[in-house]
Amino acid sequence: MSNAVEFINVSKRFHMERDRPRSFQDVVVSAFRPRRRMPDDQDFWALRDVSFEVPKGATMGLIGPNGSGKSTSLKLISRILTATTGEVVVNGAVTALLELGAGFHPELSGRDNIFLNGALMGMSRREVQRKVQGIIDFAEIGDFIDVPVKLYSSGMYVRLGFAAAVSLNPEILLVDEVLAVGDAAFQHKCMRRIGELRRSGISILLVSHDLGAIQTLCQQAIWFDNNIVRVVGKPTDVAMAYLSKVAETESDRQVAEDASAPPPAGDKRQWGSGEVELLGVDFVDAFGAPRKTFLTGAEMNIRVRYRARKRVEDPIFGLAIHSEQGVHICGPNTSFSDFSLEFVEGEGAVVYKIPRLPLLEGSYVVSVAAHNREDTKMYSYHDRVYPFQVFPGATRERYGALTMWGDWLTEPAPEREPR
Repeated sequence: MSNAVEFINVSKRFHMERDRPRSFQDVVVSAFRPRRRMPDDQDFWALRDVSFEVPKGATMGLIGPNGSGKSTSLKLISRILTATTGEVVVNGAVTALLELGAGFHPELSGRDNIFLNGALMGMSRREVQRKVQGIIDFAEIGDFIDVPVKLYSSGMYVRLGFAAAVSLNPEILLVDEVLAVGDAAFQHKCMRRIGELRRSGISILLVSHDLGAIQTLCQQAIWFDNNIVRVVGKPTDVAMAYLSKVAETESDRQVAEDASAPPPAGDKRQWGSGEVELLGVDFVDAFGAPRKTFLTGAEMNIRVRYRARKRVEDPIFGLAIHSEQGVHICGPNTSFSDFSLEFVEGEGAVVYKIPRLPLLEGSYVVSVAAHNREDTKMYSYHDRVYPFQVFPGATRERYGALTMWGDWLTEPAPEREPR
Protein backbone atom coordinates (compact mmCIF):
# COMPACT_ATOMS: atom_id res chain seq x y z
CA MET A 1 0.00 0.00 0.00
CA SER A 2 1.39 3.43 -0.96
CA ASN A 3 1.79 6.19 1.57
CA ALA A 4 -0.27 9.34 1.91
CA VAL A 5 2.63 11.19 3.56
CA GLU A 6 6.36 10.49 3.83
CA PHE A 7 8.97 12.44 5.76
CA ILE A 8 12.48 11.58 4.60
CA ASN A 9 15.22 12.99 6.85
CA VAL A 10 13.31 16.28 7.23
CA SER A 11 14.73 19.20 9.17
CA LYS A 12 13.22 22.66 9.57
CA ARG A 13 15.21 25.66 10.72
CA PHE A 14 13.94 29.09 11.77
CA HIS A 15 16.22 32.08 12.00
CA MET A 16 15.74 33.95 15.28
CA GLU A 17 16.77 37.59 14.90
CA ARG A 18 17.52 39.74 17.90
CA ASP A 19 15.36 42.83 18.27
CA ARG A 20 16.70 45.77 16.26
CA PRO A 21 15.29 49.31 16.10
CA ARG A 22 13.21 49.60 12.94
CA SER A 23 12.21 53.27 13.11
CA PHE A 24 13.34 56.61 14.54
CA GLN A 25 10.80 56.13 17.34
CA ASP A 26 12.35 52.74 18.23
CA VAL A 27 15.79 54.36 18.42
CA VAL A 28 14.53 57.10 20.76
CA VAL A 29 12.65 54.65 23.01
CA SER A 30 15.61 52.28 23.20
CA ALA A 31 17.83 55.14 24.38
CA PHE A 32 15.80 55.39 27.61
CA ARG A 33 15.64 51.65 28.26
CA PRO A 34 18.18 49.89 30.53
CA ARG A 35 21.03 48.52 28.49
CA ARG A 36 20.93 44.74 28.24
CA ARG A 37 23.26 42.35 26.53
CA MET A 38 21.29 41.00 23.59
CA PRO A 39 21.85 37.45 22.38
CA ASP A 40 23.37 37.00 18.98
CA ASP A 41 21.14 35.98 16.09
CA GLN A 42 20.67 32.25 16.20
CA ASP A 43 18.98 29.41 14.42
CA PHE A 44 16.21 27.37 15.97
CA TRP A 45 15.64 23.86 14.65
CA ALA A 46 11.96 22.93 14.93
CA LEU A 47 12.65 19.49 13.43
CA ARG A 48 15.88 17.51 13.19
CA ASP A 49 16.28 14.66 10.70
CA VAL A 50 12.70 13.39 11.07
CA SER A 51 11.50 10.37 9.09
CA PHE A 52 8.12 8.63 9.21
CA GLU A 53 5.37 7.32 6.93
CA VAL A 54 1.58 7.60 7.00
CA PRO A 55 -0.06 4.86 4.89
CA LYS A 56 -3.04 5.82 2.77
CA GLY A 57 -6.25 5.49 4.76
CA ALA A 58 -4.45 5.46 8.12
CA THR A 59 -5.09 7.74 11.08
CA MET A 60 -1.86 8.91 12.71
CA GLY A 61 -1.75 10.66 16.08
CA LEU A 62 1.02 13.13 16.89
CA ILE A 63 1.78 13.59 20.59
CA GLY A 64 4.43 15.32 22.64
CA PRO A 65 5.03 18.50 24.64
CA ASN A 66 4.46 21.98 23.27
CA GLY A 67 7.23 23.09 20.95
CA SER A 68 8.34 19.57 20.05
CA GLY A 69 7.63 19.83 16.30
CA LYS A 70 4.09 18.46 15.89
CA SER A 71 2.47 21.56 14.41
CA THR A 72 5.54 22.30 12.29
CA SER A 73 5.15 18.84 10.74
CA LEU A 74 1.53 19.55 9.79
CA LYS A 75 2.50 22.91 8.27
CA LEU A 76 5.15 21.19 6.16
CA ILE A 77 2.56 18.71 4.90
CA SER A 78 0.12 21.51 4.06
CA ARG A 79 2.91 23.48 2.29
CA ILE A 80 2.56 26.45 4.60
CA LEU A 81 6.25 25.86 5.34
CA THR A 82 9.01 24.25 3.32
CA ALA A 83 11.66 21.94 4.70
CA THR A 84 15.20 23.23 5.21
CA THR A 85 16.61 19.80 4.38
CA GLY A 86 15.08 16.47 3.49
CA GLU A 87 11.93 15.69 1.55
CA VAL A 88 8.22 15.81 2.38
CA VAL A 89 6.16 13.64 0.01
CA VAL A 90 2.38 14.17 -0.05
CA ASN A 91 0.10 12.02 -2.20
CA GLY A 92 -3.36 13.53 -2.18
CA ALA A 93 -5.38 16.71 -1.70
CA VAL A 94 -4.78 18.17 1.76
CA THR A 95 -7.35 19.90 3.95
CA ALA A 96 -5.98 21.42 7.13
CA LEU A 97 -7.45 22.80 10.32
CA LEU A 98 -4.26 24.05 11.91
CA GLU A 99 -5.11 27.20 13.80
CA LEU A 100 -8.06 29.43 14.55
CA GLY A 101 -9.35 31.06 11.39
CA ALA A 102 -6.59 29.71 9.16
CA GLY A 103 -7.69 29.88 5.54
CA PHE A 104 -10.52 32.34 6.24
CA HIS A 105 -10.67 35.83 4.76
CA PRO A 106 -11.86 38.08 7.60
CA GLU A 107 -13.86 40.43 5.38
CA LEU A 108 -15.81 37.64 3.68
CA SER A 109 -18.87 35.95 5.14
CA GLY A 110 -18.80 32.38 6.34
CA ARG A 111 -20.66 31.28 3.22
CA ASP A 112 -18.20 33.07 0.93
CA ASN A 113 -15.29 31.49 2.77
CA ILE A 114 -16.77 28.03 2.20
CA PHE A 115 -16.80 28.68 -1.56
CA LEU A 116 -13.30 30.16 -1.41
CA ASN A 117 -11.94 27.10 0.38
CA GLY A 118 -13.73 24.80 -2.06
CA ALA A 119 -12.16 26.63 -5.02
CA LEU A 120 -8.72 26.27 -3.42
CA MET A 121 -9.42 22.53 -3.18
CA GLY A 122 -10.13 22.43 -6.93
CA MET A 123 -13.90 21.99 -6.55
CA SER A 124 -16.43 23.59 -8.85
CA ARG A 125 -19.00 26.05 -7.52
CA ARG A 126 -21.74 23.49 -8.18
CA GLU A 127 -19.90 20.85 -6.13
CA VAL A 128 -19.49 23.26 -3.22
CA GLN A 129 -23.13 24.37 -3.49
CA ARG A 130 -24.28 20.78 -2.88
CA LYS A 131 -22.30 20.71 0.39
CA VAL A 132 -22.99 24.19 1.79
CA GLN A 133 -26.14 23.38 3.73
CA GLY A 134 -24.55 20.33 5.32
CA ILE A 135 -21.58 22.45 6.42
CA ILE A 136 -23.89 25.11 7.89
CA ASP A 137 -25.91 22.49 9.75
CA PHE A 138 -22.80 20.85 11.19
CA ALA A 139 -21.30 24.19 12.27
CA GLU A 140 -24.54 25.23 14.01
CA ILE A 141 -23.97 28.94 13.43
CA GLY A 142 -27.36 29.71 11.83
CA ASP A 143 -27.78 33.17 10.31
CA PHE A 144 -24.20 34.09 11.14
CA ILE A 145 -23.17 32.17 8.01
CA ASP A 146 -23.75 35.41 6.06
CA VAL A 147 -21.87 37.64 8.53
CA PRO A 148 -18.16 38.53 7.96
CA VAL A 149 -16.05 36.01 9.86
CA LYS A 150 -14.06 38.81 11.51
CA LEU A 151 -17.10 39.17 13.78
CA TYR A 152 -17.16 35.49 14.76
CA SER A 153 -16.36 34.24 18.23
CA SER A 154 -13.56 31.71 18.63
CA GLY A 155 -16.13 28.92 18.96
CA MET A 156 -17.84 29.92 15.71
CA TYR A 157 -14.47 29.98 13.93
CA VAL A 158 -13.79 26.43 15.08
CA ARG A 159 -17.24 25.15 14.18
CA LEU A 160 -17.16 26.53 10.65
CA GLY A 161 -13.51 25.71 10.06
CA PHE A 162 -13.93 22.09 11.08
CA ALA A 163 -17.22 21.66 9.22
CA ALA A 164 -15.66 22.97 6.01
CA ALA A 165 -12.45 20.98 6.43
CA VAL A 166 -14.21 17.63 6.78
CA SER A 167 -16.81 18.27 4.06
CA LEU A 168 -14.82 19.53 1.06
CA ASN A 169 -13.63 16.17 -0.29
CA PRO A 170 -10.37 15.85 1.66
CA GLU A 171 -7.98 13.01 0.84
CA ILE A 172 -5.62 13.93 3.68
CA LEU A 173 -7.02 15.72 6.71
CA LEU A 174 -4.75 17.57 9.15
CA VAL A 175 -6.25 18.52 12.51
CA ASP A 176 -4.32 20.42 15.16
CA GLU A 177 -5.22 21.01 18.83
CA VAL A 178 -7.57 23.81 17.73
CA LEU A 179 -10.54 21.52 18.50
CA ALA A 180 -9.90 22.05 22.20
CA VAL A 181 -11.39 25.54 21.79
CA GLY A 182 -14.87 24.11 21.18
CA ASP A 183 -17.27 23.11 23.92
CA ALA A 184 -17.54 19.50 25.11
CA ALA A 185 -20.57 18.67 22.95
CA PHE A 186 -18.90 19.97 19.81
CA GLN A 187 -15.66 18.12 20.60
CA HIS A 188 -17.60 14.85 20.83
CA LYS A 189 -19.32 15.68 17.56
CA CYS A 190 -15.97 16.32 15.88
CA MET A 191 -14.48 13.08 17.18
CA ARG A 192 -17.47 11.12 15.84
CA ARG A 193 -16.99 12.79 12.46
CA ILE A 194 -13.26 11.99 12.45
CA GLY A 195 -14.19 8.37 13.19
CA GLU A 196 -16.52 8.35 10.18
CA LEU A 197 -13.81 9.78 7.93
CA ARG A 198 -11.33 7.22 9.20
CA ARG A 199 -13.70 4.38 8.37
CA SER A 200 -14.25 5.84 4.90
CA GLY A 201 -10.51 5.56 4.12
CA ILE A 202 -9.40 9.19 4.42
CA SER A 203 -5.84 9.68 5.73
CA ILE A 204 -5.83 11.72 8.94
CA LEU A 205 -3.05 13.29 11.00
CA LEU A 206 -4.32 14.37 14.40
CA VAL A 207 -2.35 16.49 16.89
CA SER A 208 -3.83 16.31 20.37
CA HIS A 209 -2.89 16.33 24.04
CA ASP A 210 -5.92 14.10 24.68
CA LEU A 211 -4.18 10.73 24.75
CA GLY A 212 -7.51 8.96 25.19
CA ALA A 213 -8.69 10.35 21.84
CA ILE A 214 -5.39 9.38 20.19
CA GLN A 215 -5.70 5.79 21.44
CA THR A 216 -9.36 5.57 20.41
CA LEU A 217 -9.16 7.10 16.93
CA CYS A 218 -5.67 6.30 15.65
CA GLN A 219 -4.05 3.16 14.26
CA GLN A 220 -0.56 4.55 14.88
CA ALA A 221 1.04 7.38 16.82
CA ILE A 222 4.27 9.36 16.85
CA TRP A 223 5.91 10.85 19.92
CA PHE A 224 7.82 14.05 19.16
CA ASP A 225 10.33 15.20 21.76
CA ASN A 226 12.97 17.91 21.47
CA ASN A 227 12.24 18.21 17.74
CA ILE A 228 12.97 14.58 16.87
CA VAL A 229 10.82 11.47 16.65
CA ARG A 230 11.25 9.36 19.79
CA VAL A 231 8.81 6.51 19.16
CA VAL A 232 6.51 5.39 16.33
CA GLY A 233 4.08 2.53 16.86
CA LYS A 234 0.74 1.48 18.29
CA PRO A 235 -1.01 4.37 20.06
CA THR A 236 -1.11 2.68 23.47
CA ASP A 237 2.59 1.79 23.34
CA VAL A 238 3.57 5.29 22.23
CA ALA A 239 1.35 6.93 24.86
CA MET A 240 2.88 4.69 27.53
CA ALA A 241 6.41 5.68 26.49
CA TYR A 242 5.48 9.38 26.47
CA LEU A 243 3.70 9.24 29.83
CA SER A 244 6.62 7.36 31.38
CA LYS A 245 8.88 10.24 30.41
CA VAL A 246 6.39 12.84 31.68
CA ALA A 247 6.01 10.96 34.97
CA GLU A 248 9.79 10.64 35.35
CA THR A 249 10.32 14.35 34.75
CA GLU A 250 7.55 15.35 37.14
CA SER A 251 8.79 12.88 39.74
CA ASP A 252 12.32 14.28 39.58
CA ARG A 253 10.93 17.75 40.20
CA GLN A 254 8.78 16.67 43.13
CA VAL A 255 11.51 14.52 44.70
CA ALA A 256 13.79 17.56 44.57
CA GLU A 257 11.16 19.43 46.59
CA ASP A 258 11.33 16.64 49.22
CA ALA A 259 7.65 16.15 50.05
CA SER A 260 8.47 12.97 52.03
CA ALA A 261 9.38 14.68 55.30
CA PRO A 262 6.94 14.42 58.22
CA PRO A 263 4.87 17.43 59.31
CA PRO A 264 6.55 19.76 61.80
CA ALA A 265 5.99 19.43 65.54
CA GLY A 266 2.65 20.83 66.59
CA ASP A 267 1.07 20.22 63.18
CA LYS A 268 -2.54 19.08 63.67
CA ARG A 269 -2.04 16.37 61.03
CA GLN A 270 0.10 14.28 63.39
CA TRP A 271 -0.48 12.87 66.86
CA GLY A 272 0.37 9.87 69.03
CA SER A 273 1.98 8.70 72.26
CA GLY A 274 5.46 8.61 70.70
CA GLU A 275 6.76 5.13 71.59
CA VAL A 276 7.22 4.65 67.84
CA GLU A 277 7.94 7.82 65.87
CA LEU A 278 7.13 7.94 62.15
CA LEU A 279 9.97 9.67 60.29
CA GLY A 280 8.42 9.97 56.85
CA VAL A 281 7.32 8.11 53.73
CA ASP A 282 9.19 7.33 50.51
CA PHE A 283 7.50 6.25 47.29
CA VAL A 284 9.84 3.93 45.40
CA ASP A 285 9.57 2.30 41.96
CA ALA A 286 10.50 -1.25 40.92
CA PHE A 287 14.18 -0.26 40.58
CA GLY A 288 14.42 1.27 44.04
CA ALA A 289 14.39 4.87 42.80
CA PRO A 290 12.36 7.44 44.75
CA ARG A 291 9.43 8.89 42.81
CA LYS A 292 6.38 11.03 43.32
CA THR A 293 4.60 9.93 40.14
CA PHE A 294 3.62 6.48 38.92
CA LEU A 295 1.80 4.91 35.97
CA THR A 296 -1.31 2.80 36.31
CA GLY A 297 -0.12 -0.80 36.20
CA ALA A 298 3.43 -0.05 37.37
CA GLU A 299 5.01 -1.39 40.55
CA MET A 300 4.82 0.98 43.50
CA ASN A 301 6.43 0.58 46.92
CA ILE A 302 5.47 2.71 49.92
CA ARG A 303 8.31 2.78 52.45
CA VAL A 304 7.32 3.92 55.96
CA ARG A 305 10.31 4.98 58.03
CA TYR A 306 10.19 4.85 61.83
CA ARG A 307 12.25 5.23 64.99
CA ALA A 308 11.68 3.50 68.36
CA ARG A 309 13.78 4.97 71.16
CA LYS A 310 13.27 1.78 73.16
CA ARG A 311 12.04 -1.73 72.37
CA VAL A 312 8.36 -1.88 71.42
CA GLU A 313 6.72 -5.31 71.22
CA ASP A 314 4.43 -6.45 68.39
CA PRO A 315 3.67 -3.09 66.70
CA ILE A 316 1.22 -2.71 63.79
CA PHE A 317 1.99 -0.42 60.85
CA GLY A 318 -0.67 0.71 58.43
CA LEU A 319 -1.47 3.24 55.76
CA ALA A 320 -4.45 4.74 53.96
CA ILE A 321 -4.70 6.14 50.43
CA HIS A 322 -7.15 8.96 49.75
CA SER A 323 -8.08 10.60 46.45
CA GLU A 324 -7.79 14.36 46.10
CA GLN A 325 -11.59 14.48 46.50
CA GLY A 326 -11.21 12.89 49.96
CA VAL A 327 -12.42 9.39 49.06
CA HIS A 328 -10.78 6.69 51.19
CA ILE A 329 -9.46 4.22 48.59
CA CYS A 330 -7.85 1.57 50.81
CA GLY A 331 -6.41 0.99 54.28
CA PRO A 332 -3.99 -1.95 54.48
CA ASN A 333 -1.92 -2.75 57.56
CA THR A 334 0.55 -5.41 58.68
CA SER A 335 -2.07 -7.18 60.81
CA PHE A 336 -4.51 -7.64 57.91
CA SER A 337 -1.68 -9.13 55.86
CA ASP A 338 -0.52 -11.52 58.63
CA PHE A 339 2.85 -9.79 58.56
CA SER A 340 4.26 -9.91 62.08
CA LEU A 341 7.01 -7.79 63.61
CA GLU A 342 8.08 -9.32 66.91
CA PHE A 343 9.45 -5.97 68.04
CA VAL A 344 11.03 -2.74 66.78
CA GLU A 345 13.94 -0.82 68.25
CA GLY A 346 16.01 2.00 66.79
CA GLU A 347 15.44 3.17 63.23
CA GLY A 348 14.00 1.03 60.45
CA ALA A 349 11.36 0.84 57.76
CA VAL A 350 8.43 -1.28 56.61
CA VAL A 351 7.44 -1.43 52.95
CA TYR A 352 4.02 -1.95 51.40
CA LYS A 353 4.58 -3.37 47.91
CA ILE A 354 1.97 -2.90 45.18
CA PRO A 355 3.02 -5.12 42.24
CA ARG A 356 0.54 -3.58 39.80
CA LEU A 357 -0.91 -0.21 40.77
CA PRO A 358 -4.67 -0.21 40.06
CA LEU A 359 -5.23 3.53 40.62
CA LEU A 360 -6.32 5.58 37.61
CA GLU A 361 -5.01 9.02 36.69
CA GLY A 362 -5.22 11.54 39.51
CA SER A 363 -3.64 12.99 42.63
CA TYR A 364 -3.59 10.97 45.83
CA VAL A 365 -2.40 11.38 49.41
CA VAL A 366 -1.25 8.83 51.98
CA SER A 367 -1.79 8.61 55.73
CA VAL A 368 0.46 6.36 57.86
CA ALA A 369 0.10 4.96 61.36
CA ALA A 370 1.82 2.85 64.00
CA HIS A 371 -0.18 1.41 66.92
CA ASN A 372 -0.33 -1.56 69.27
CA ARG A 373 -1.85 -4.96 68.38
CA GLU A 374 -5.12 -4.23 70.19
CA ASP A 375 -5.45 -0.85 68.47
CA THR A 376 -5.92 0.81 71.86
CA LYS A 377 -2.82 2.99 71.68
CA MET A 378 -1.76 5.11 68.72
CA TYR A 379 2.02 5.47 68.77
CA SER A 380 2.07 7.84 65.79
CA TYR A 381 -0.35 8.95 63.09
CA HIS A 382 0.28 11.23 60.09
CA ASP A 383 -3.05 12.19 58.53
CA ARG A 384 -2.99 12.71 54.73
CA VAL A 385 0.50 14.15 54.60
CA TYR A 386 2.29 12.38 51.73
CA PRO A 387 1.14 13.13 48.17
CA PHE A 388 1.79 11.25 44.94
CA GLN A 389 0.40 11.38 41.43
CA VAL A 390 -0.73 8.74 38.95
CA PHE A 391 -0.56 9.08 35.17
CA PRO A 392 -2.42 6.85 32.69
CA GLY A 393 -0.54 3.63 32.07
CA ALA A 394 -1.32 0.06 31.04
CA THR A 395 -5.05 0.64 30.79
CA ARG A 396 -7.35 2.72 28.61
CA GLU A 397 -9.94 3.15 31.36
CA ARG A 398 -10.68 6.77 32.11
CA TYR A 399 -13.50 6.85 34.66
CA GLY A 400 -13.53 6.16 38.39
CA ALA A 401 -10.67 5.76 40.83
CA LEU A 402 -9.21 2.38 39.89
CA THR A 403 -9.18 -0.44 37.38
CA MET A 404 -10.23 -3.99 38.22
CA TRP A 405 -7.92 -5.44 35.55
CA GLY A 406 -10.93 -7.35 34.22
CA ASP A 407 -11.47 -8.89 30.79
CA TRP A 408 -14.53 -8.80 28.57
CA LEU A 409 -15.69 -12.14 27.16
CA THR A 410 -18.54 -13.37 25.02
CA GLU A 411 -20.82 -16.07 26.26
CA PRO A 412 -23.05 -18.12 23.96
CA ALA A 413 -26.78 -18.01 24.58
CA PRO A 414 -28.09 -21.09 26.44
CA GLU A 415 -29.46 -23.78 24.20
CA ARG A 416 -33.22 -24.05 24.15
CA GLU A 417 -34.82 -27.36 24.84
CA PRO A 418 -36.69 -28.72 21.85
CA ARG A 419 -40.45 -28.54 22.10
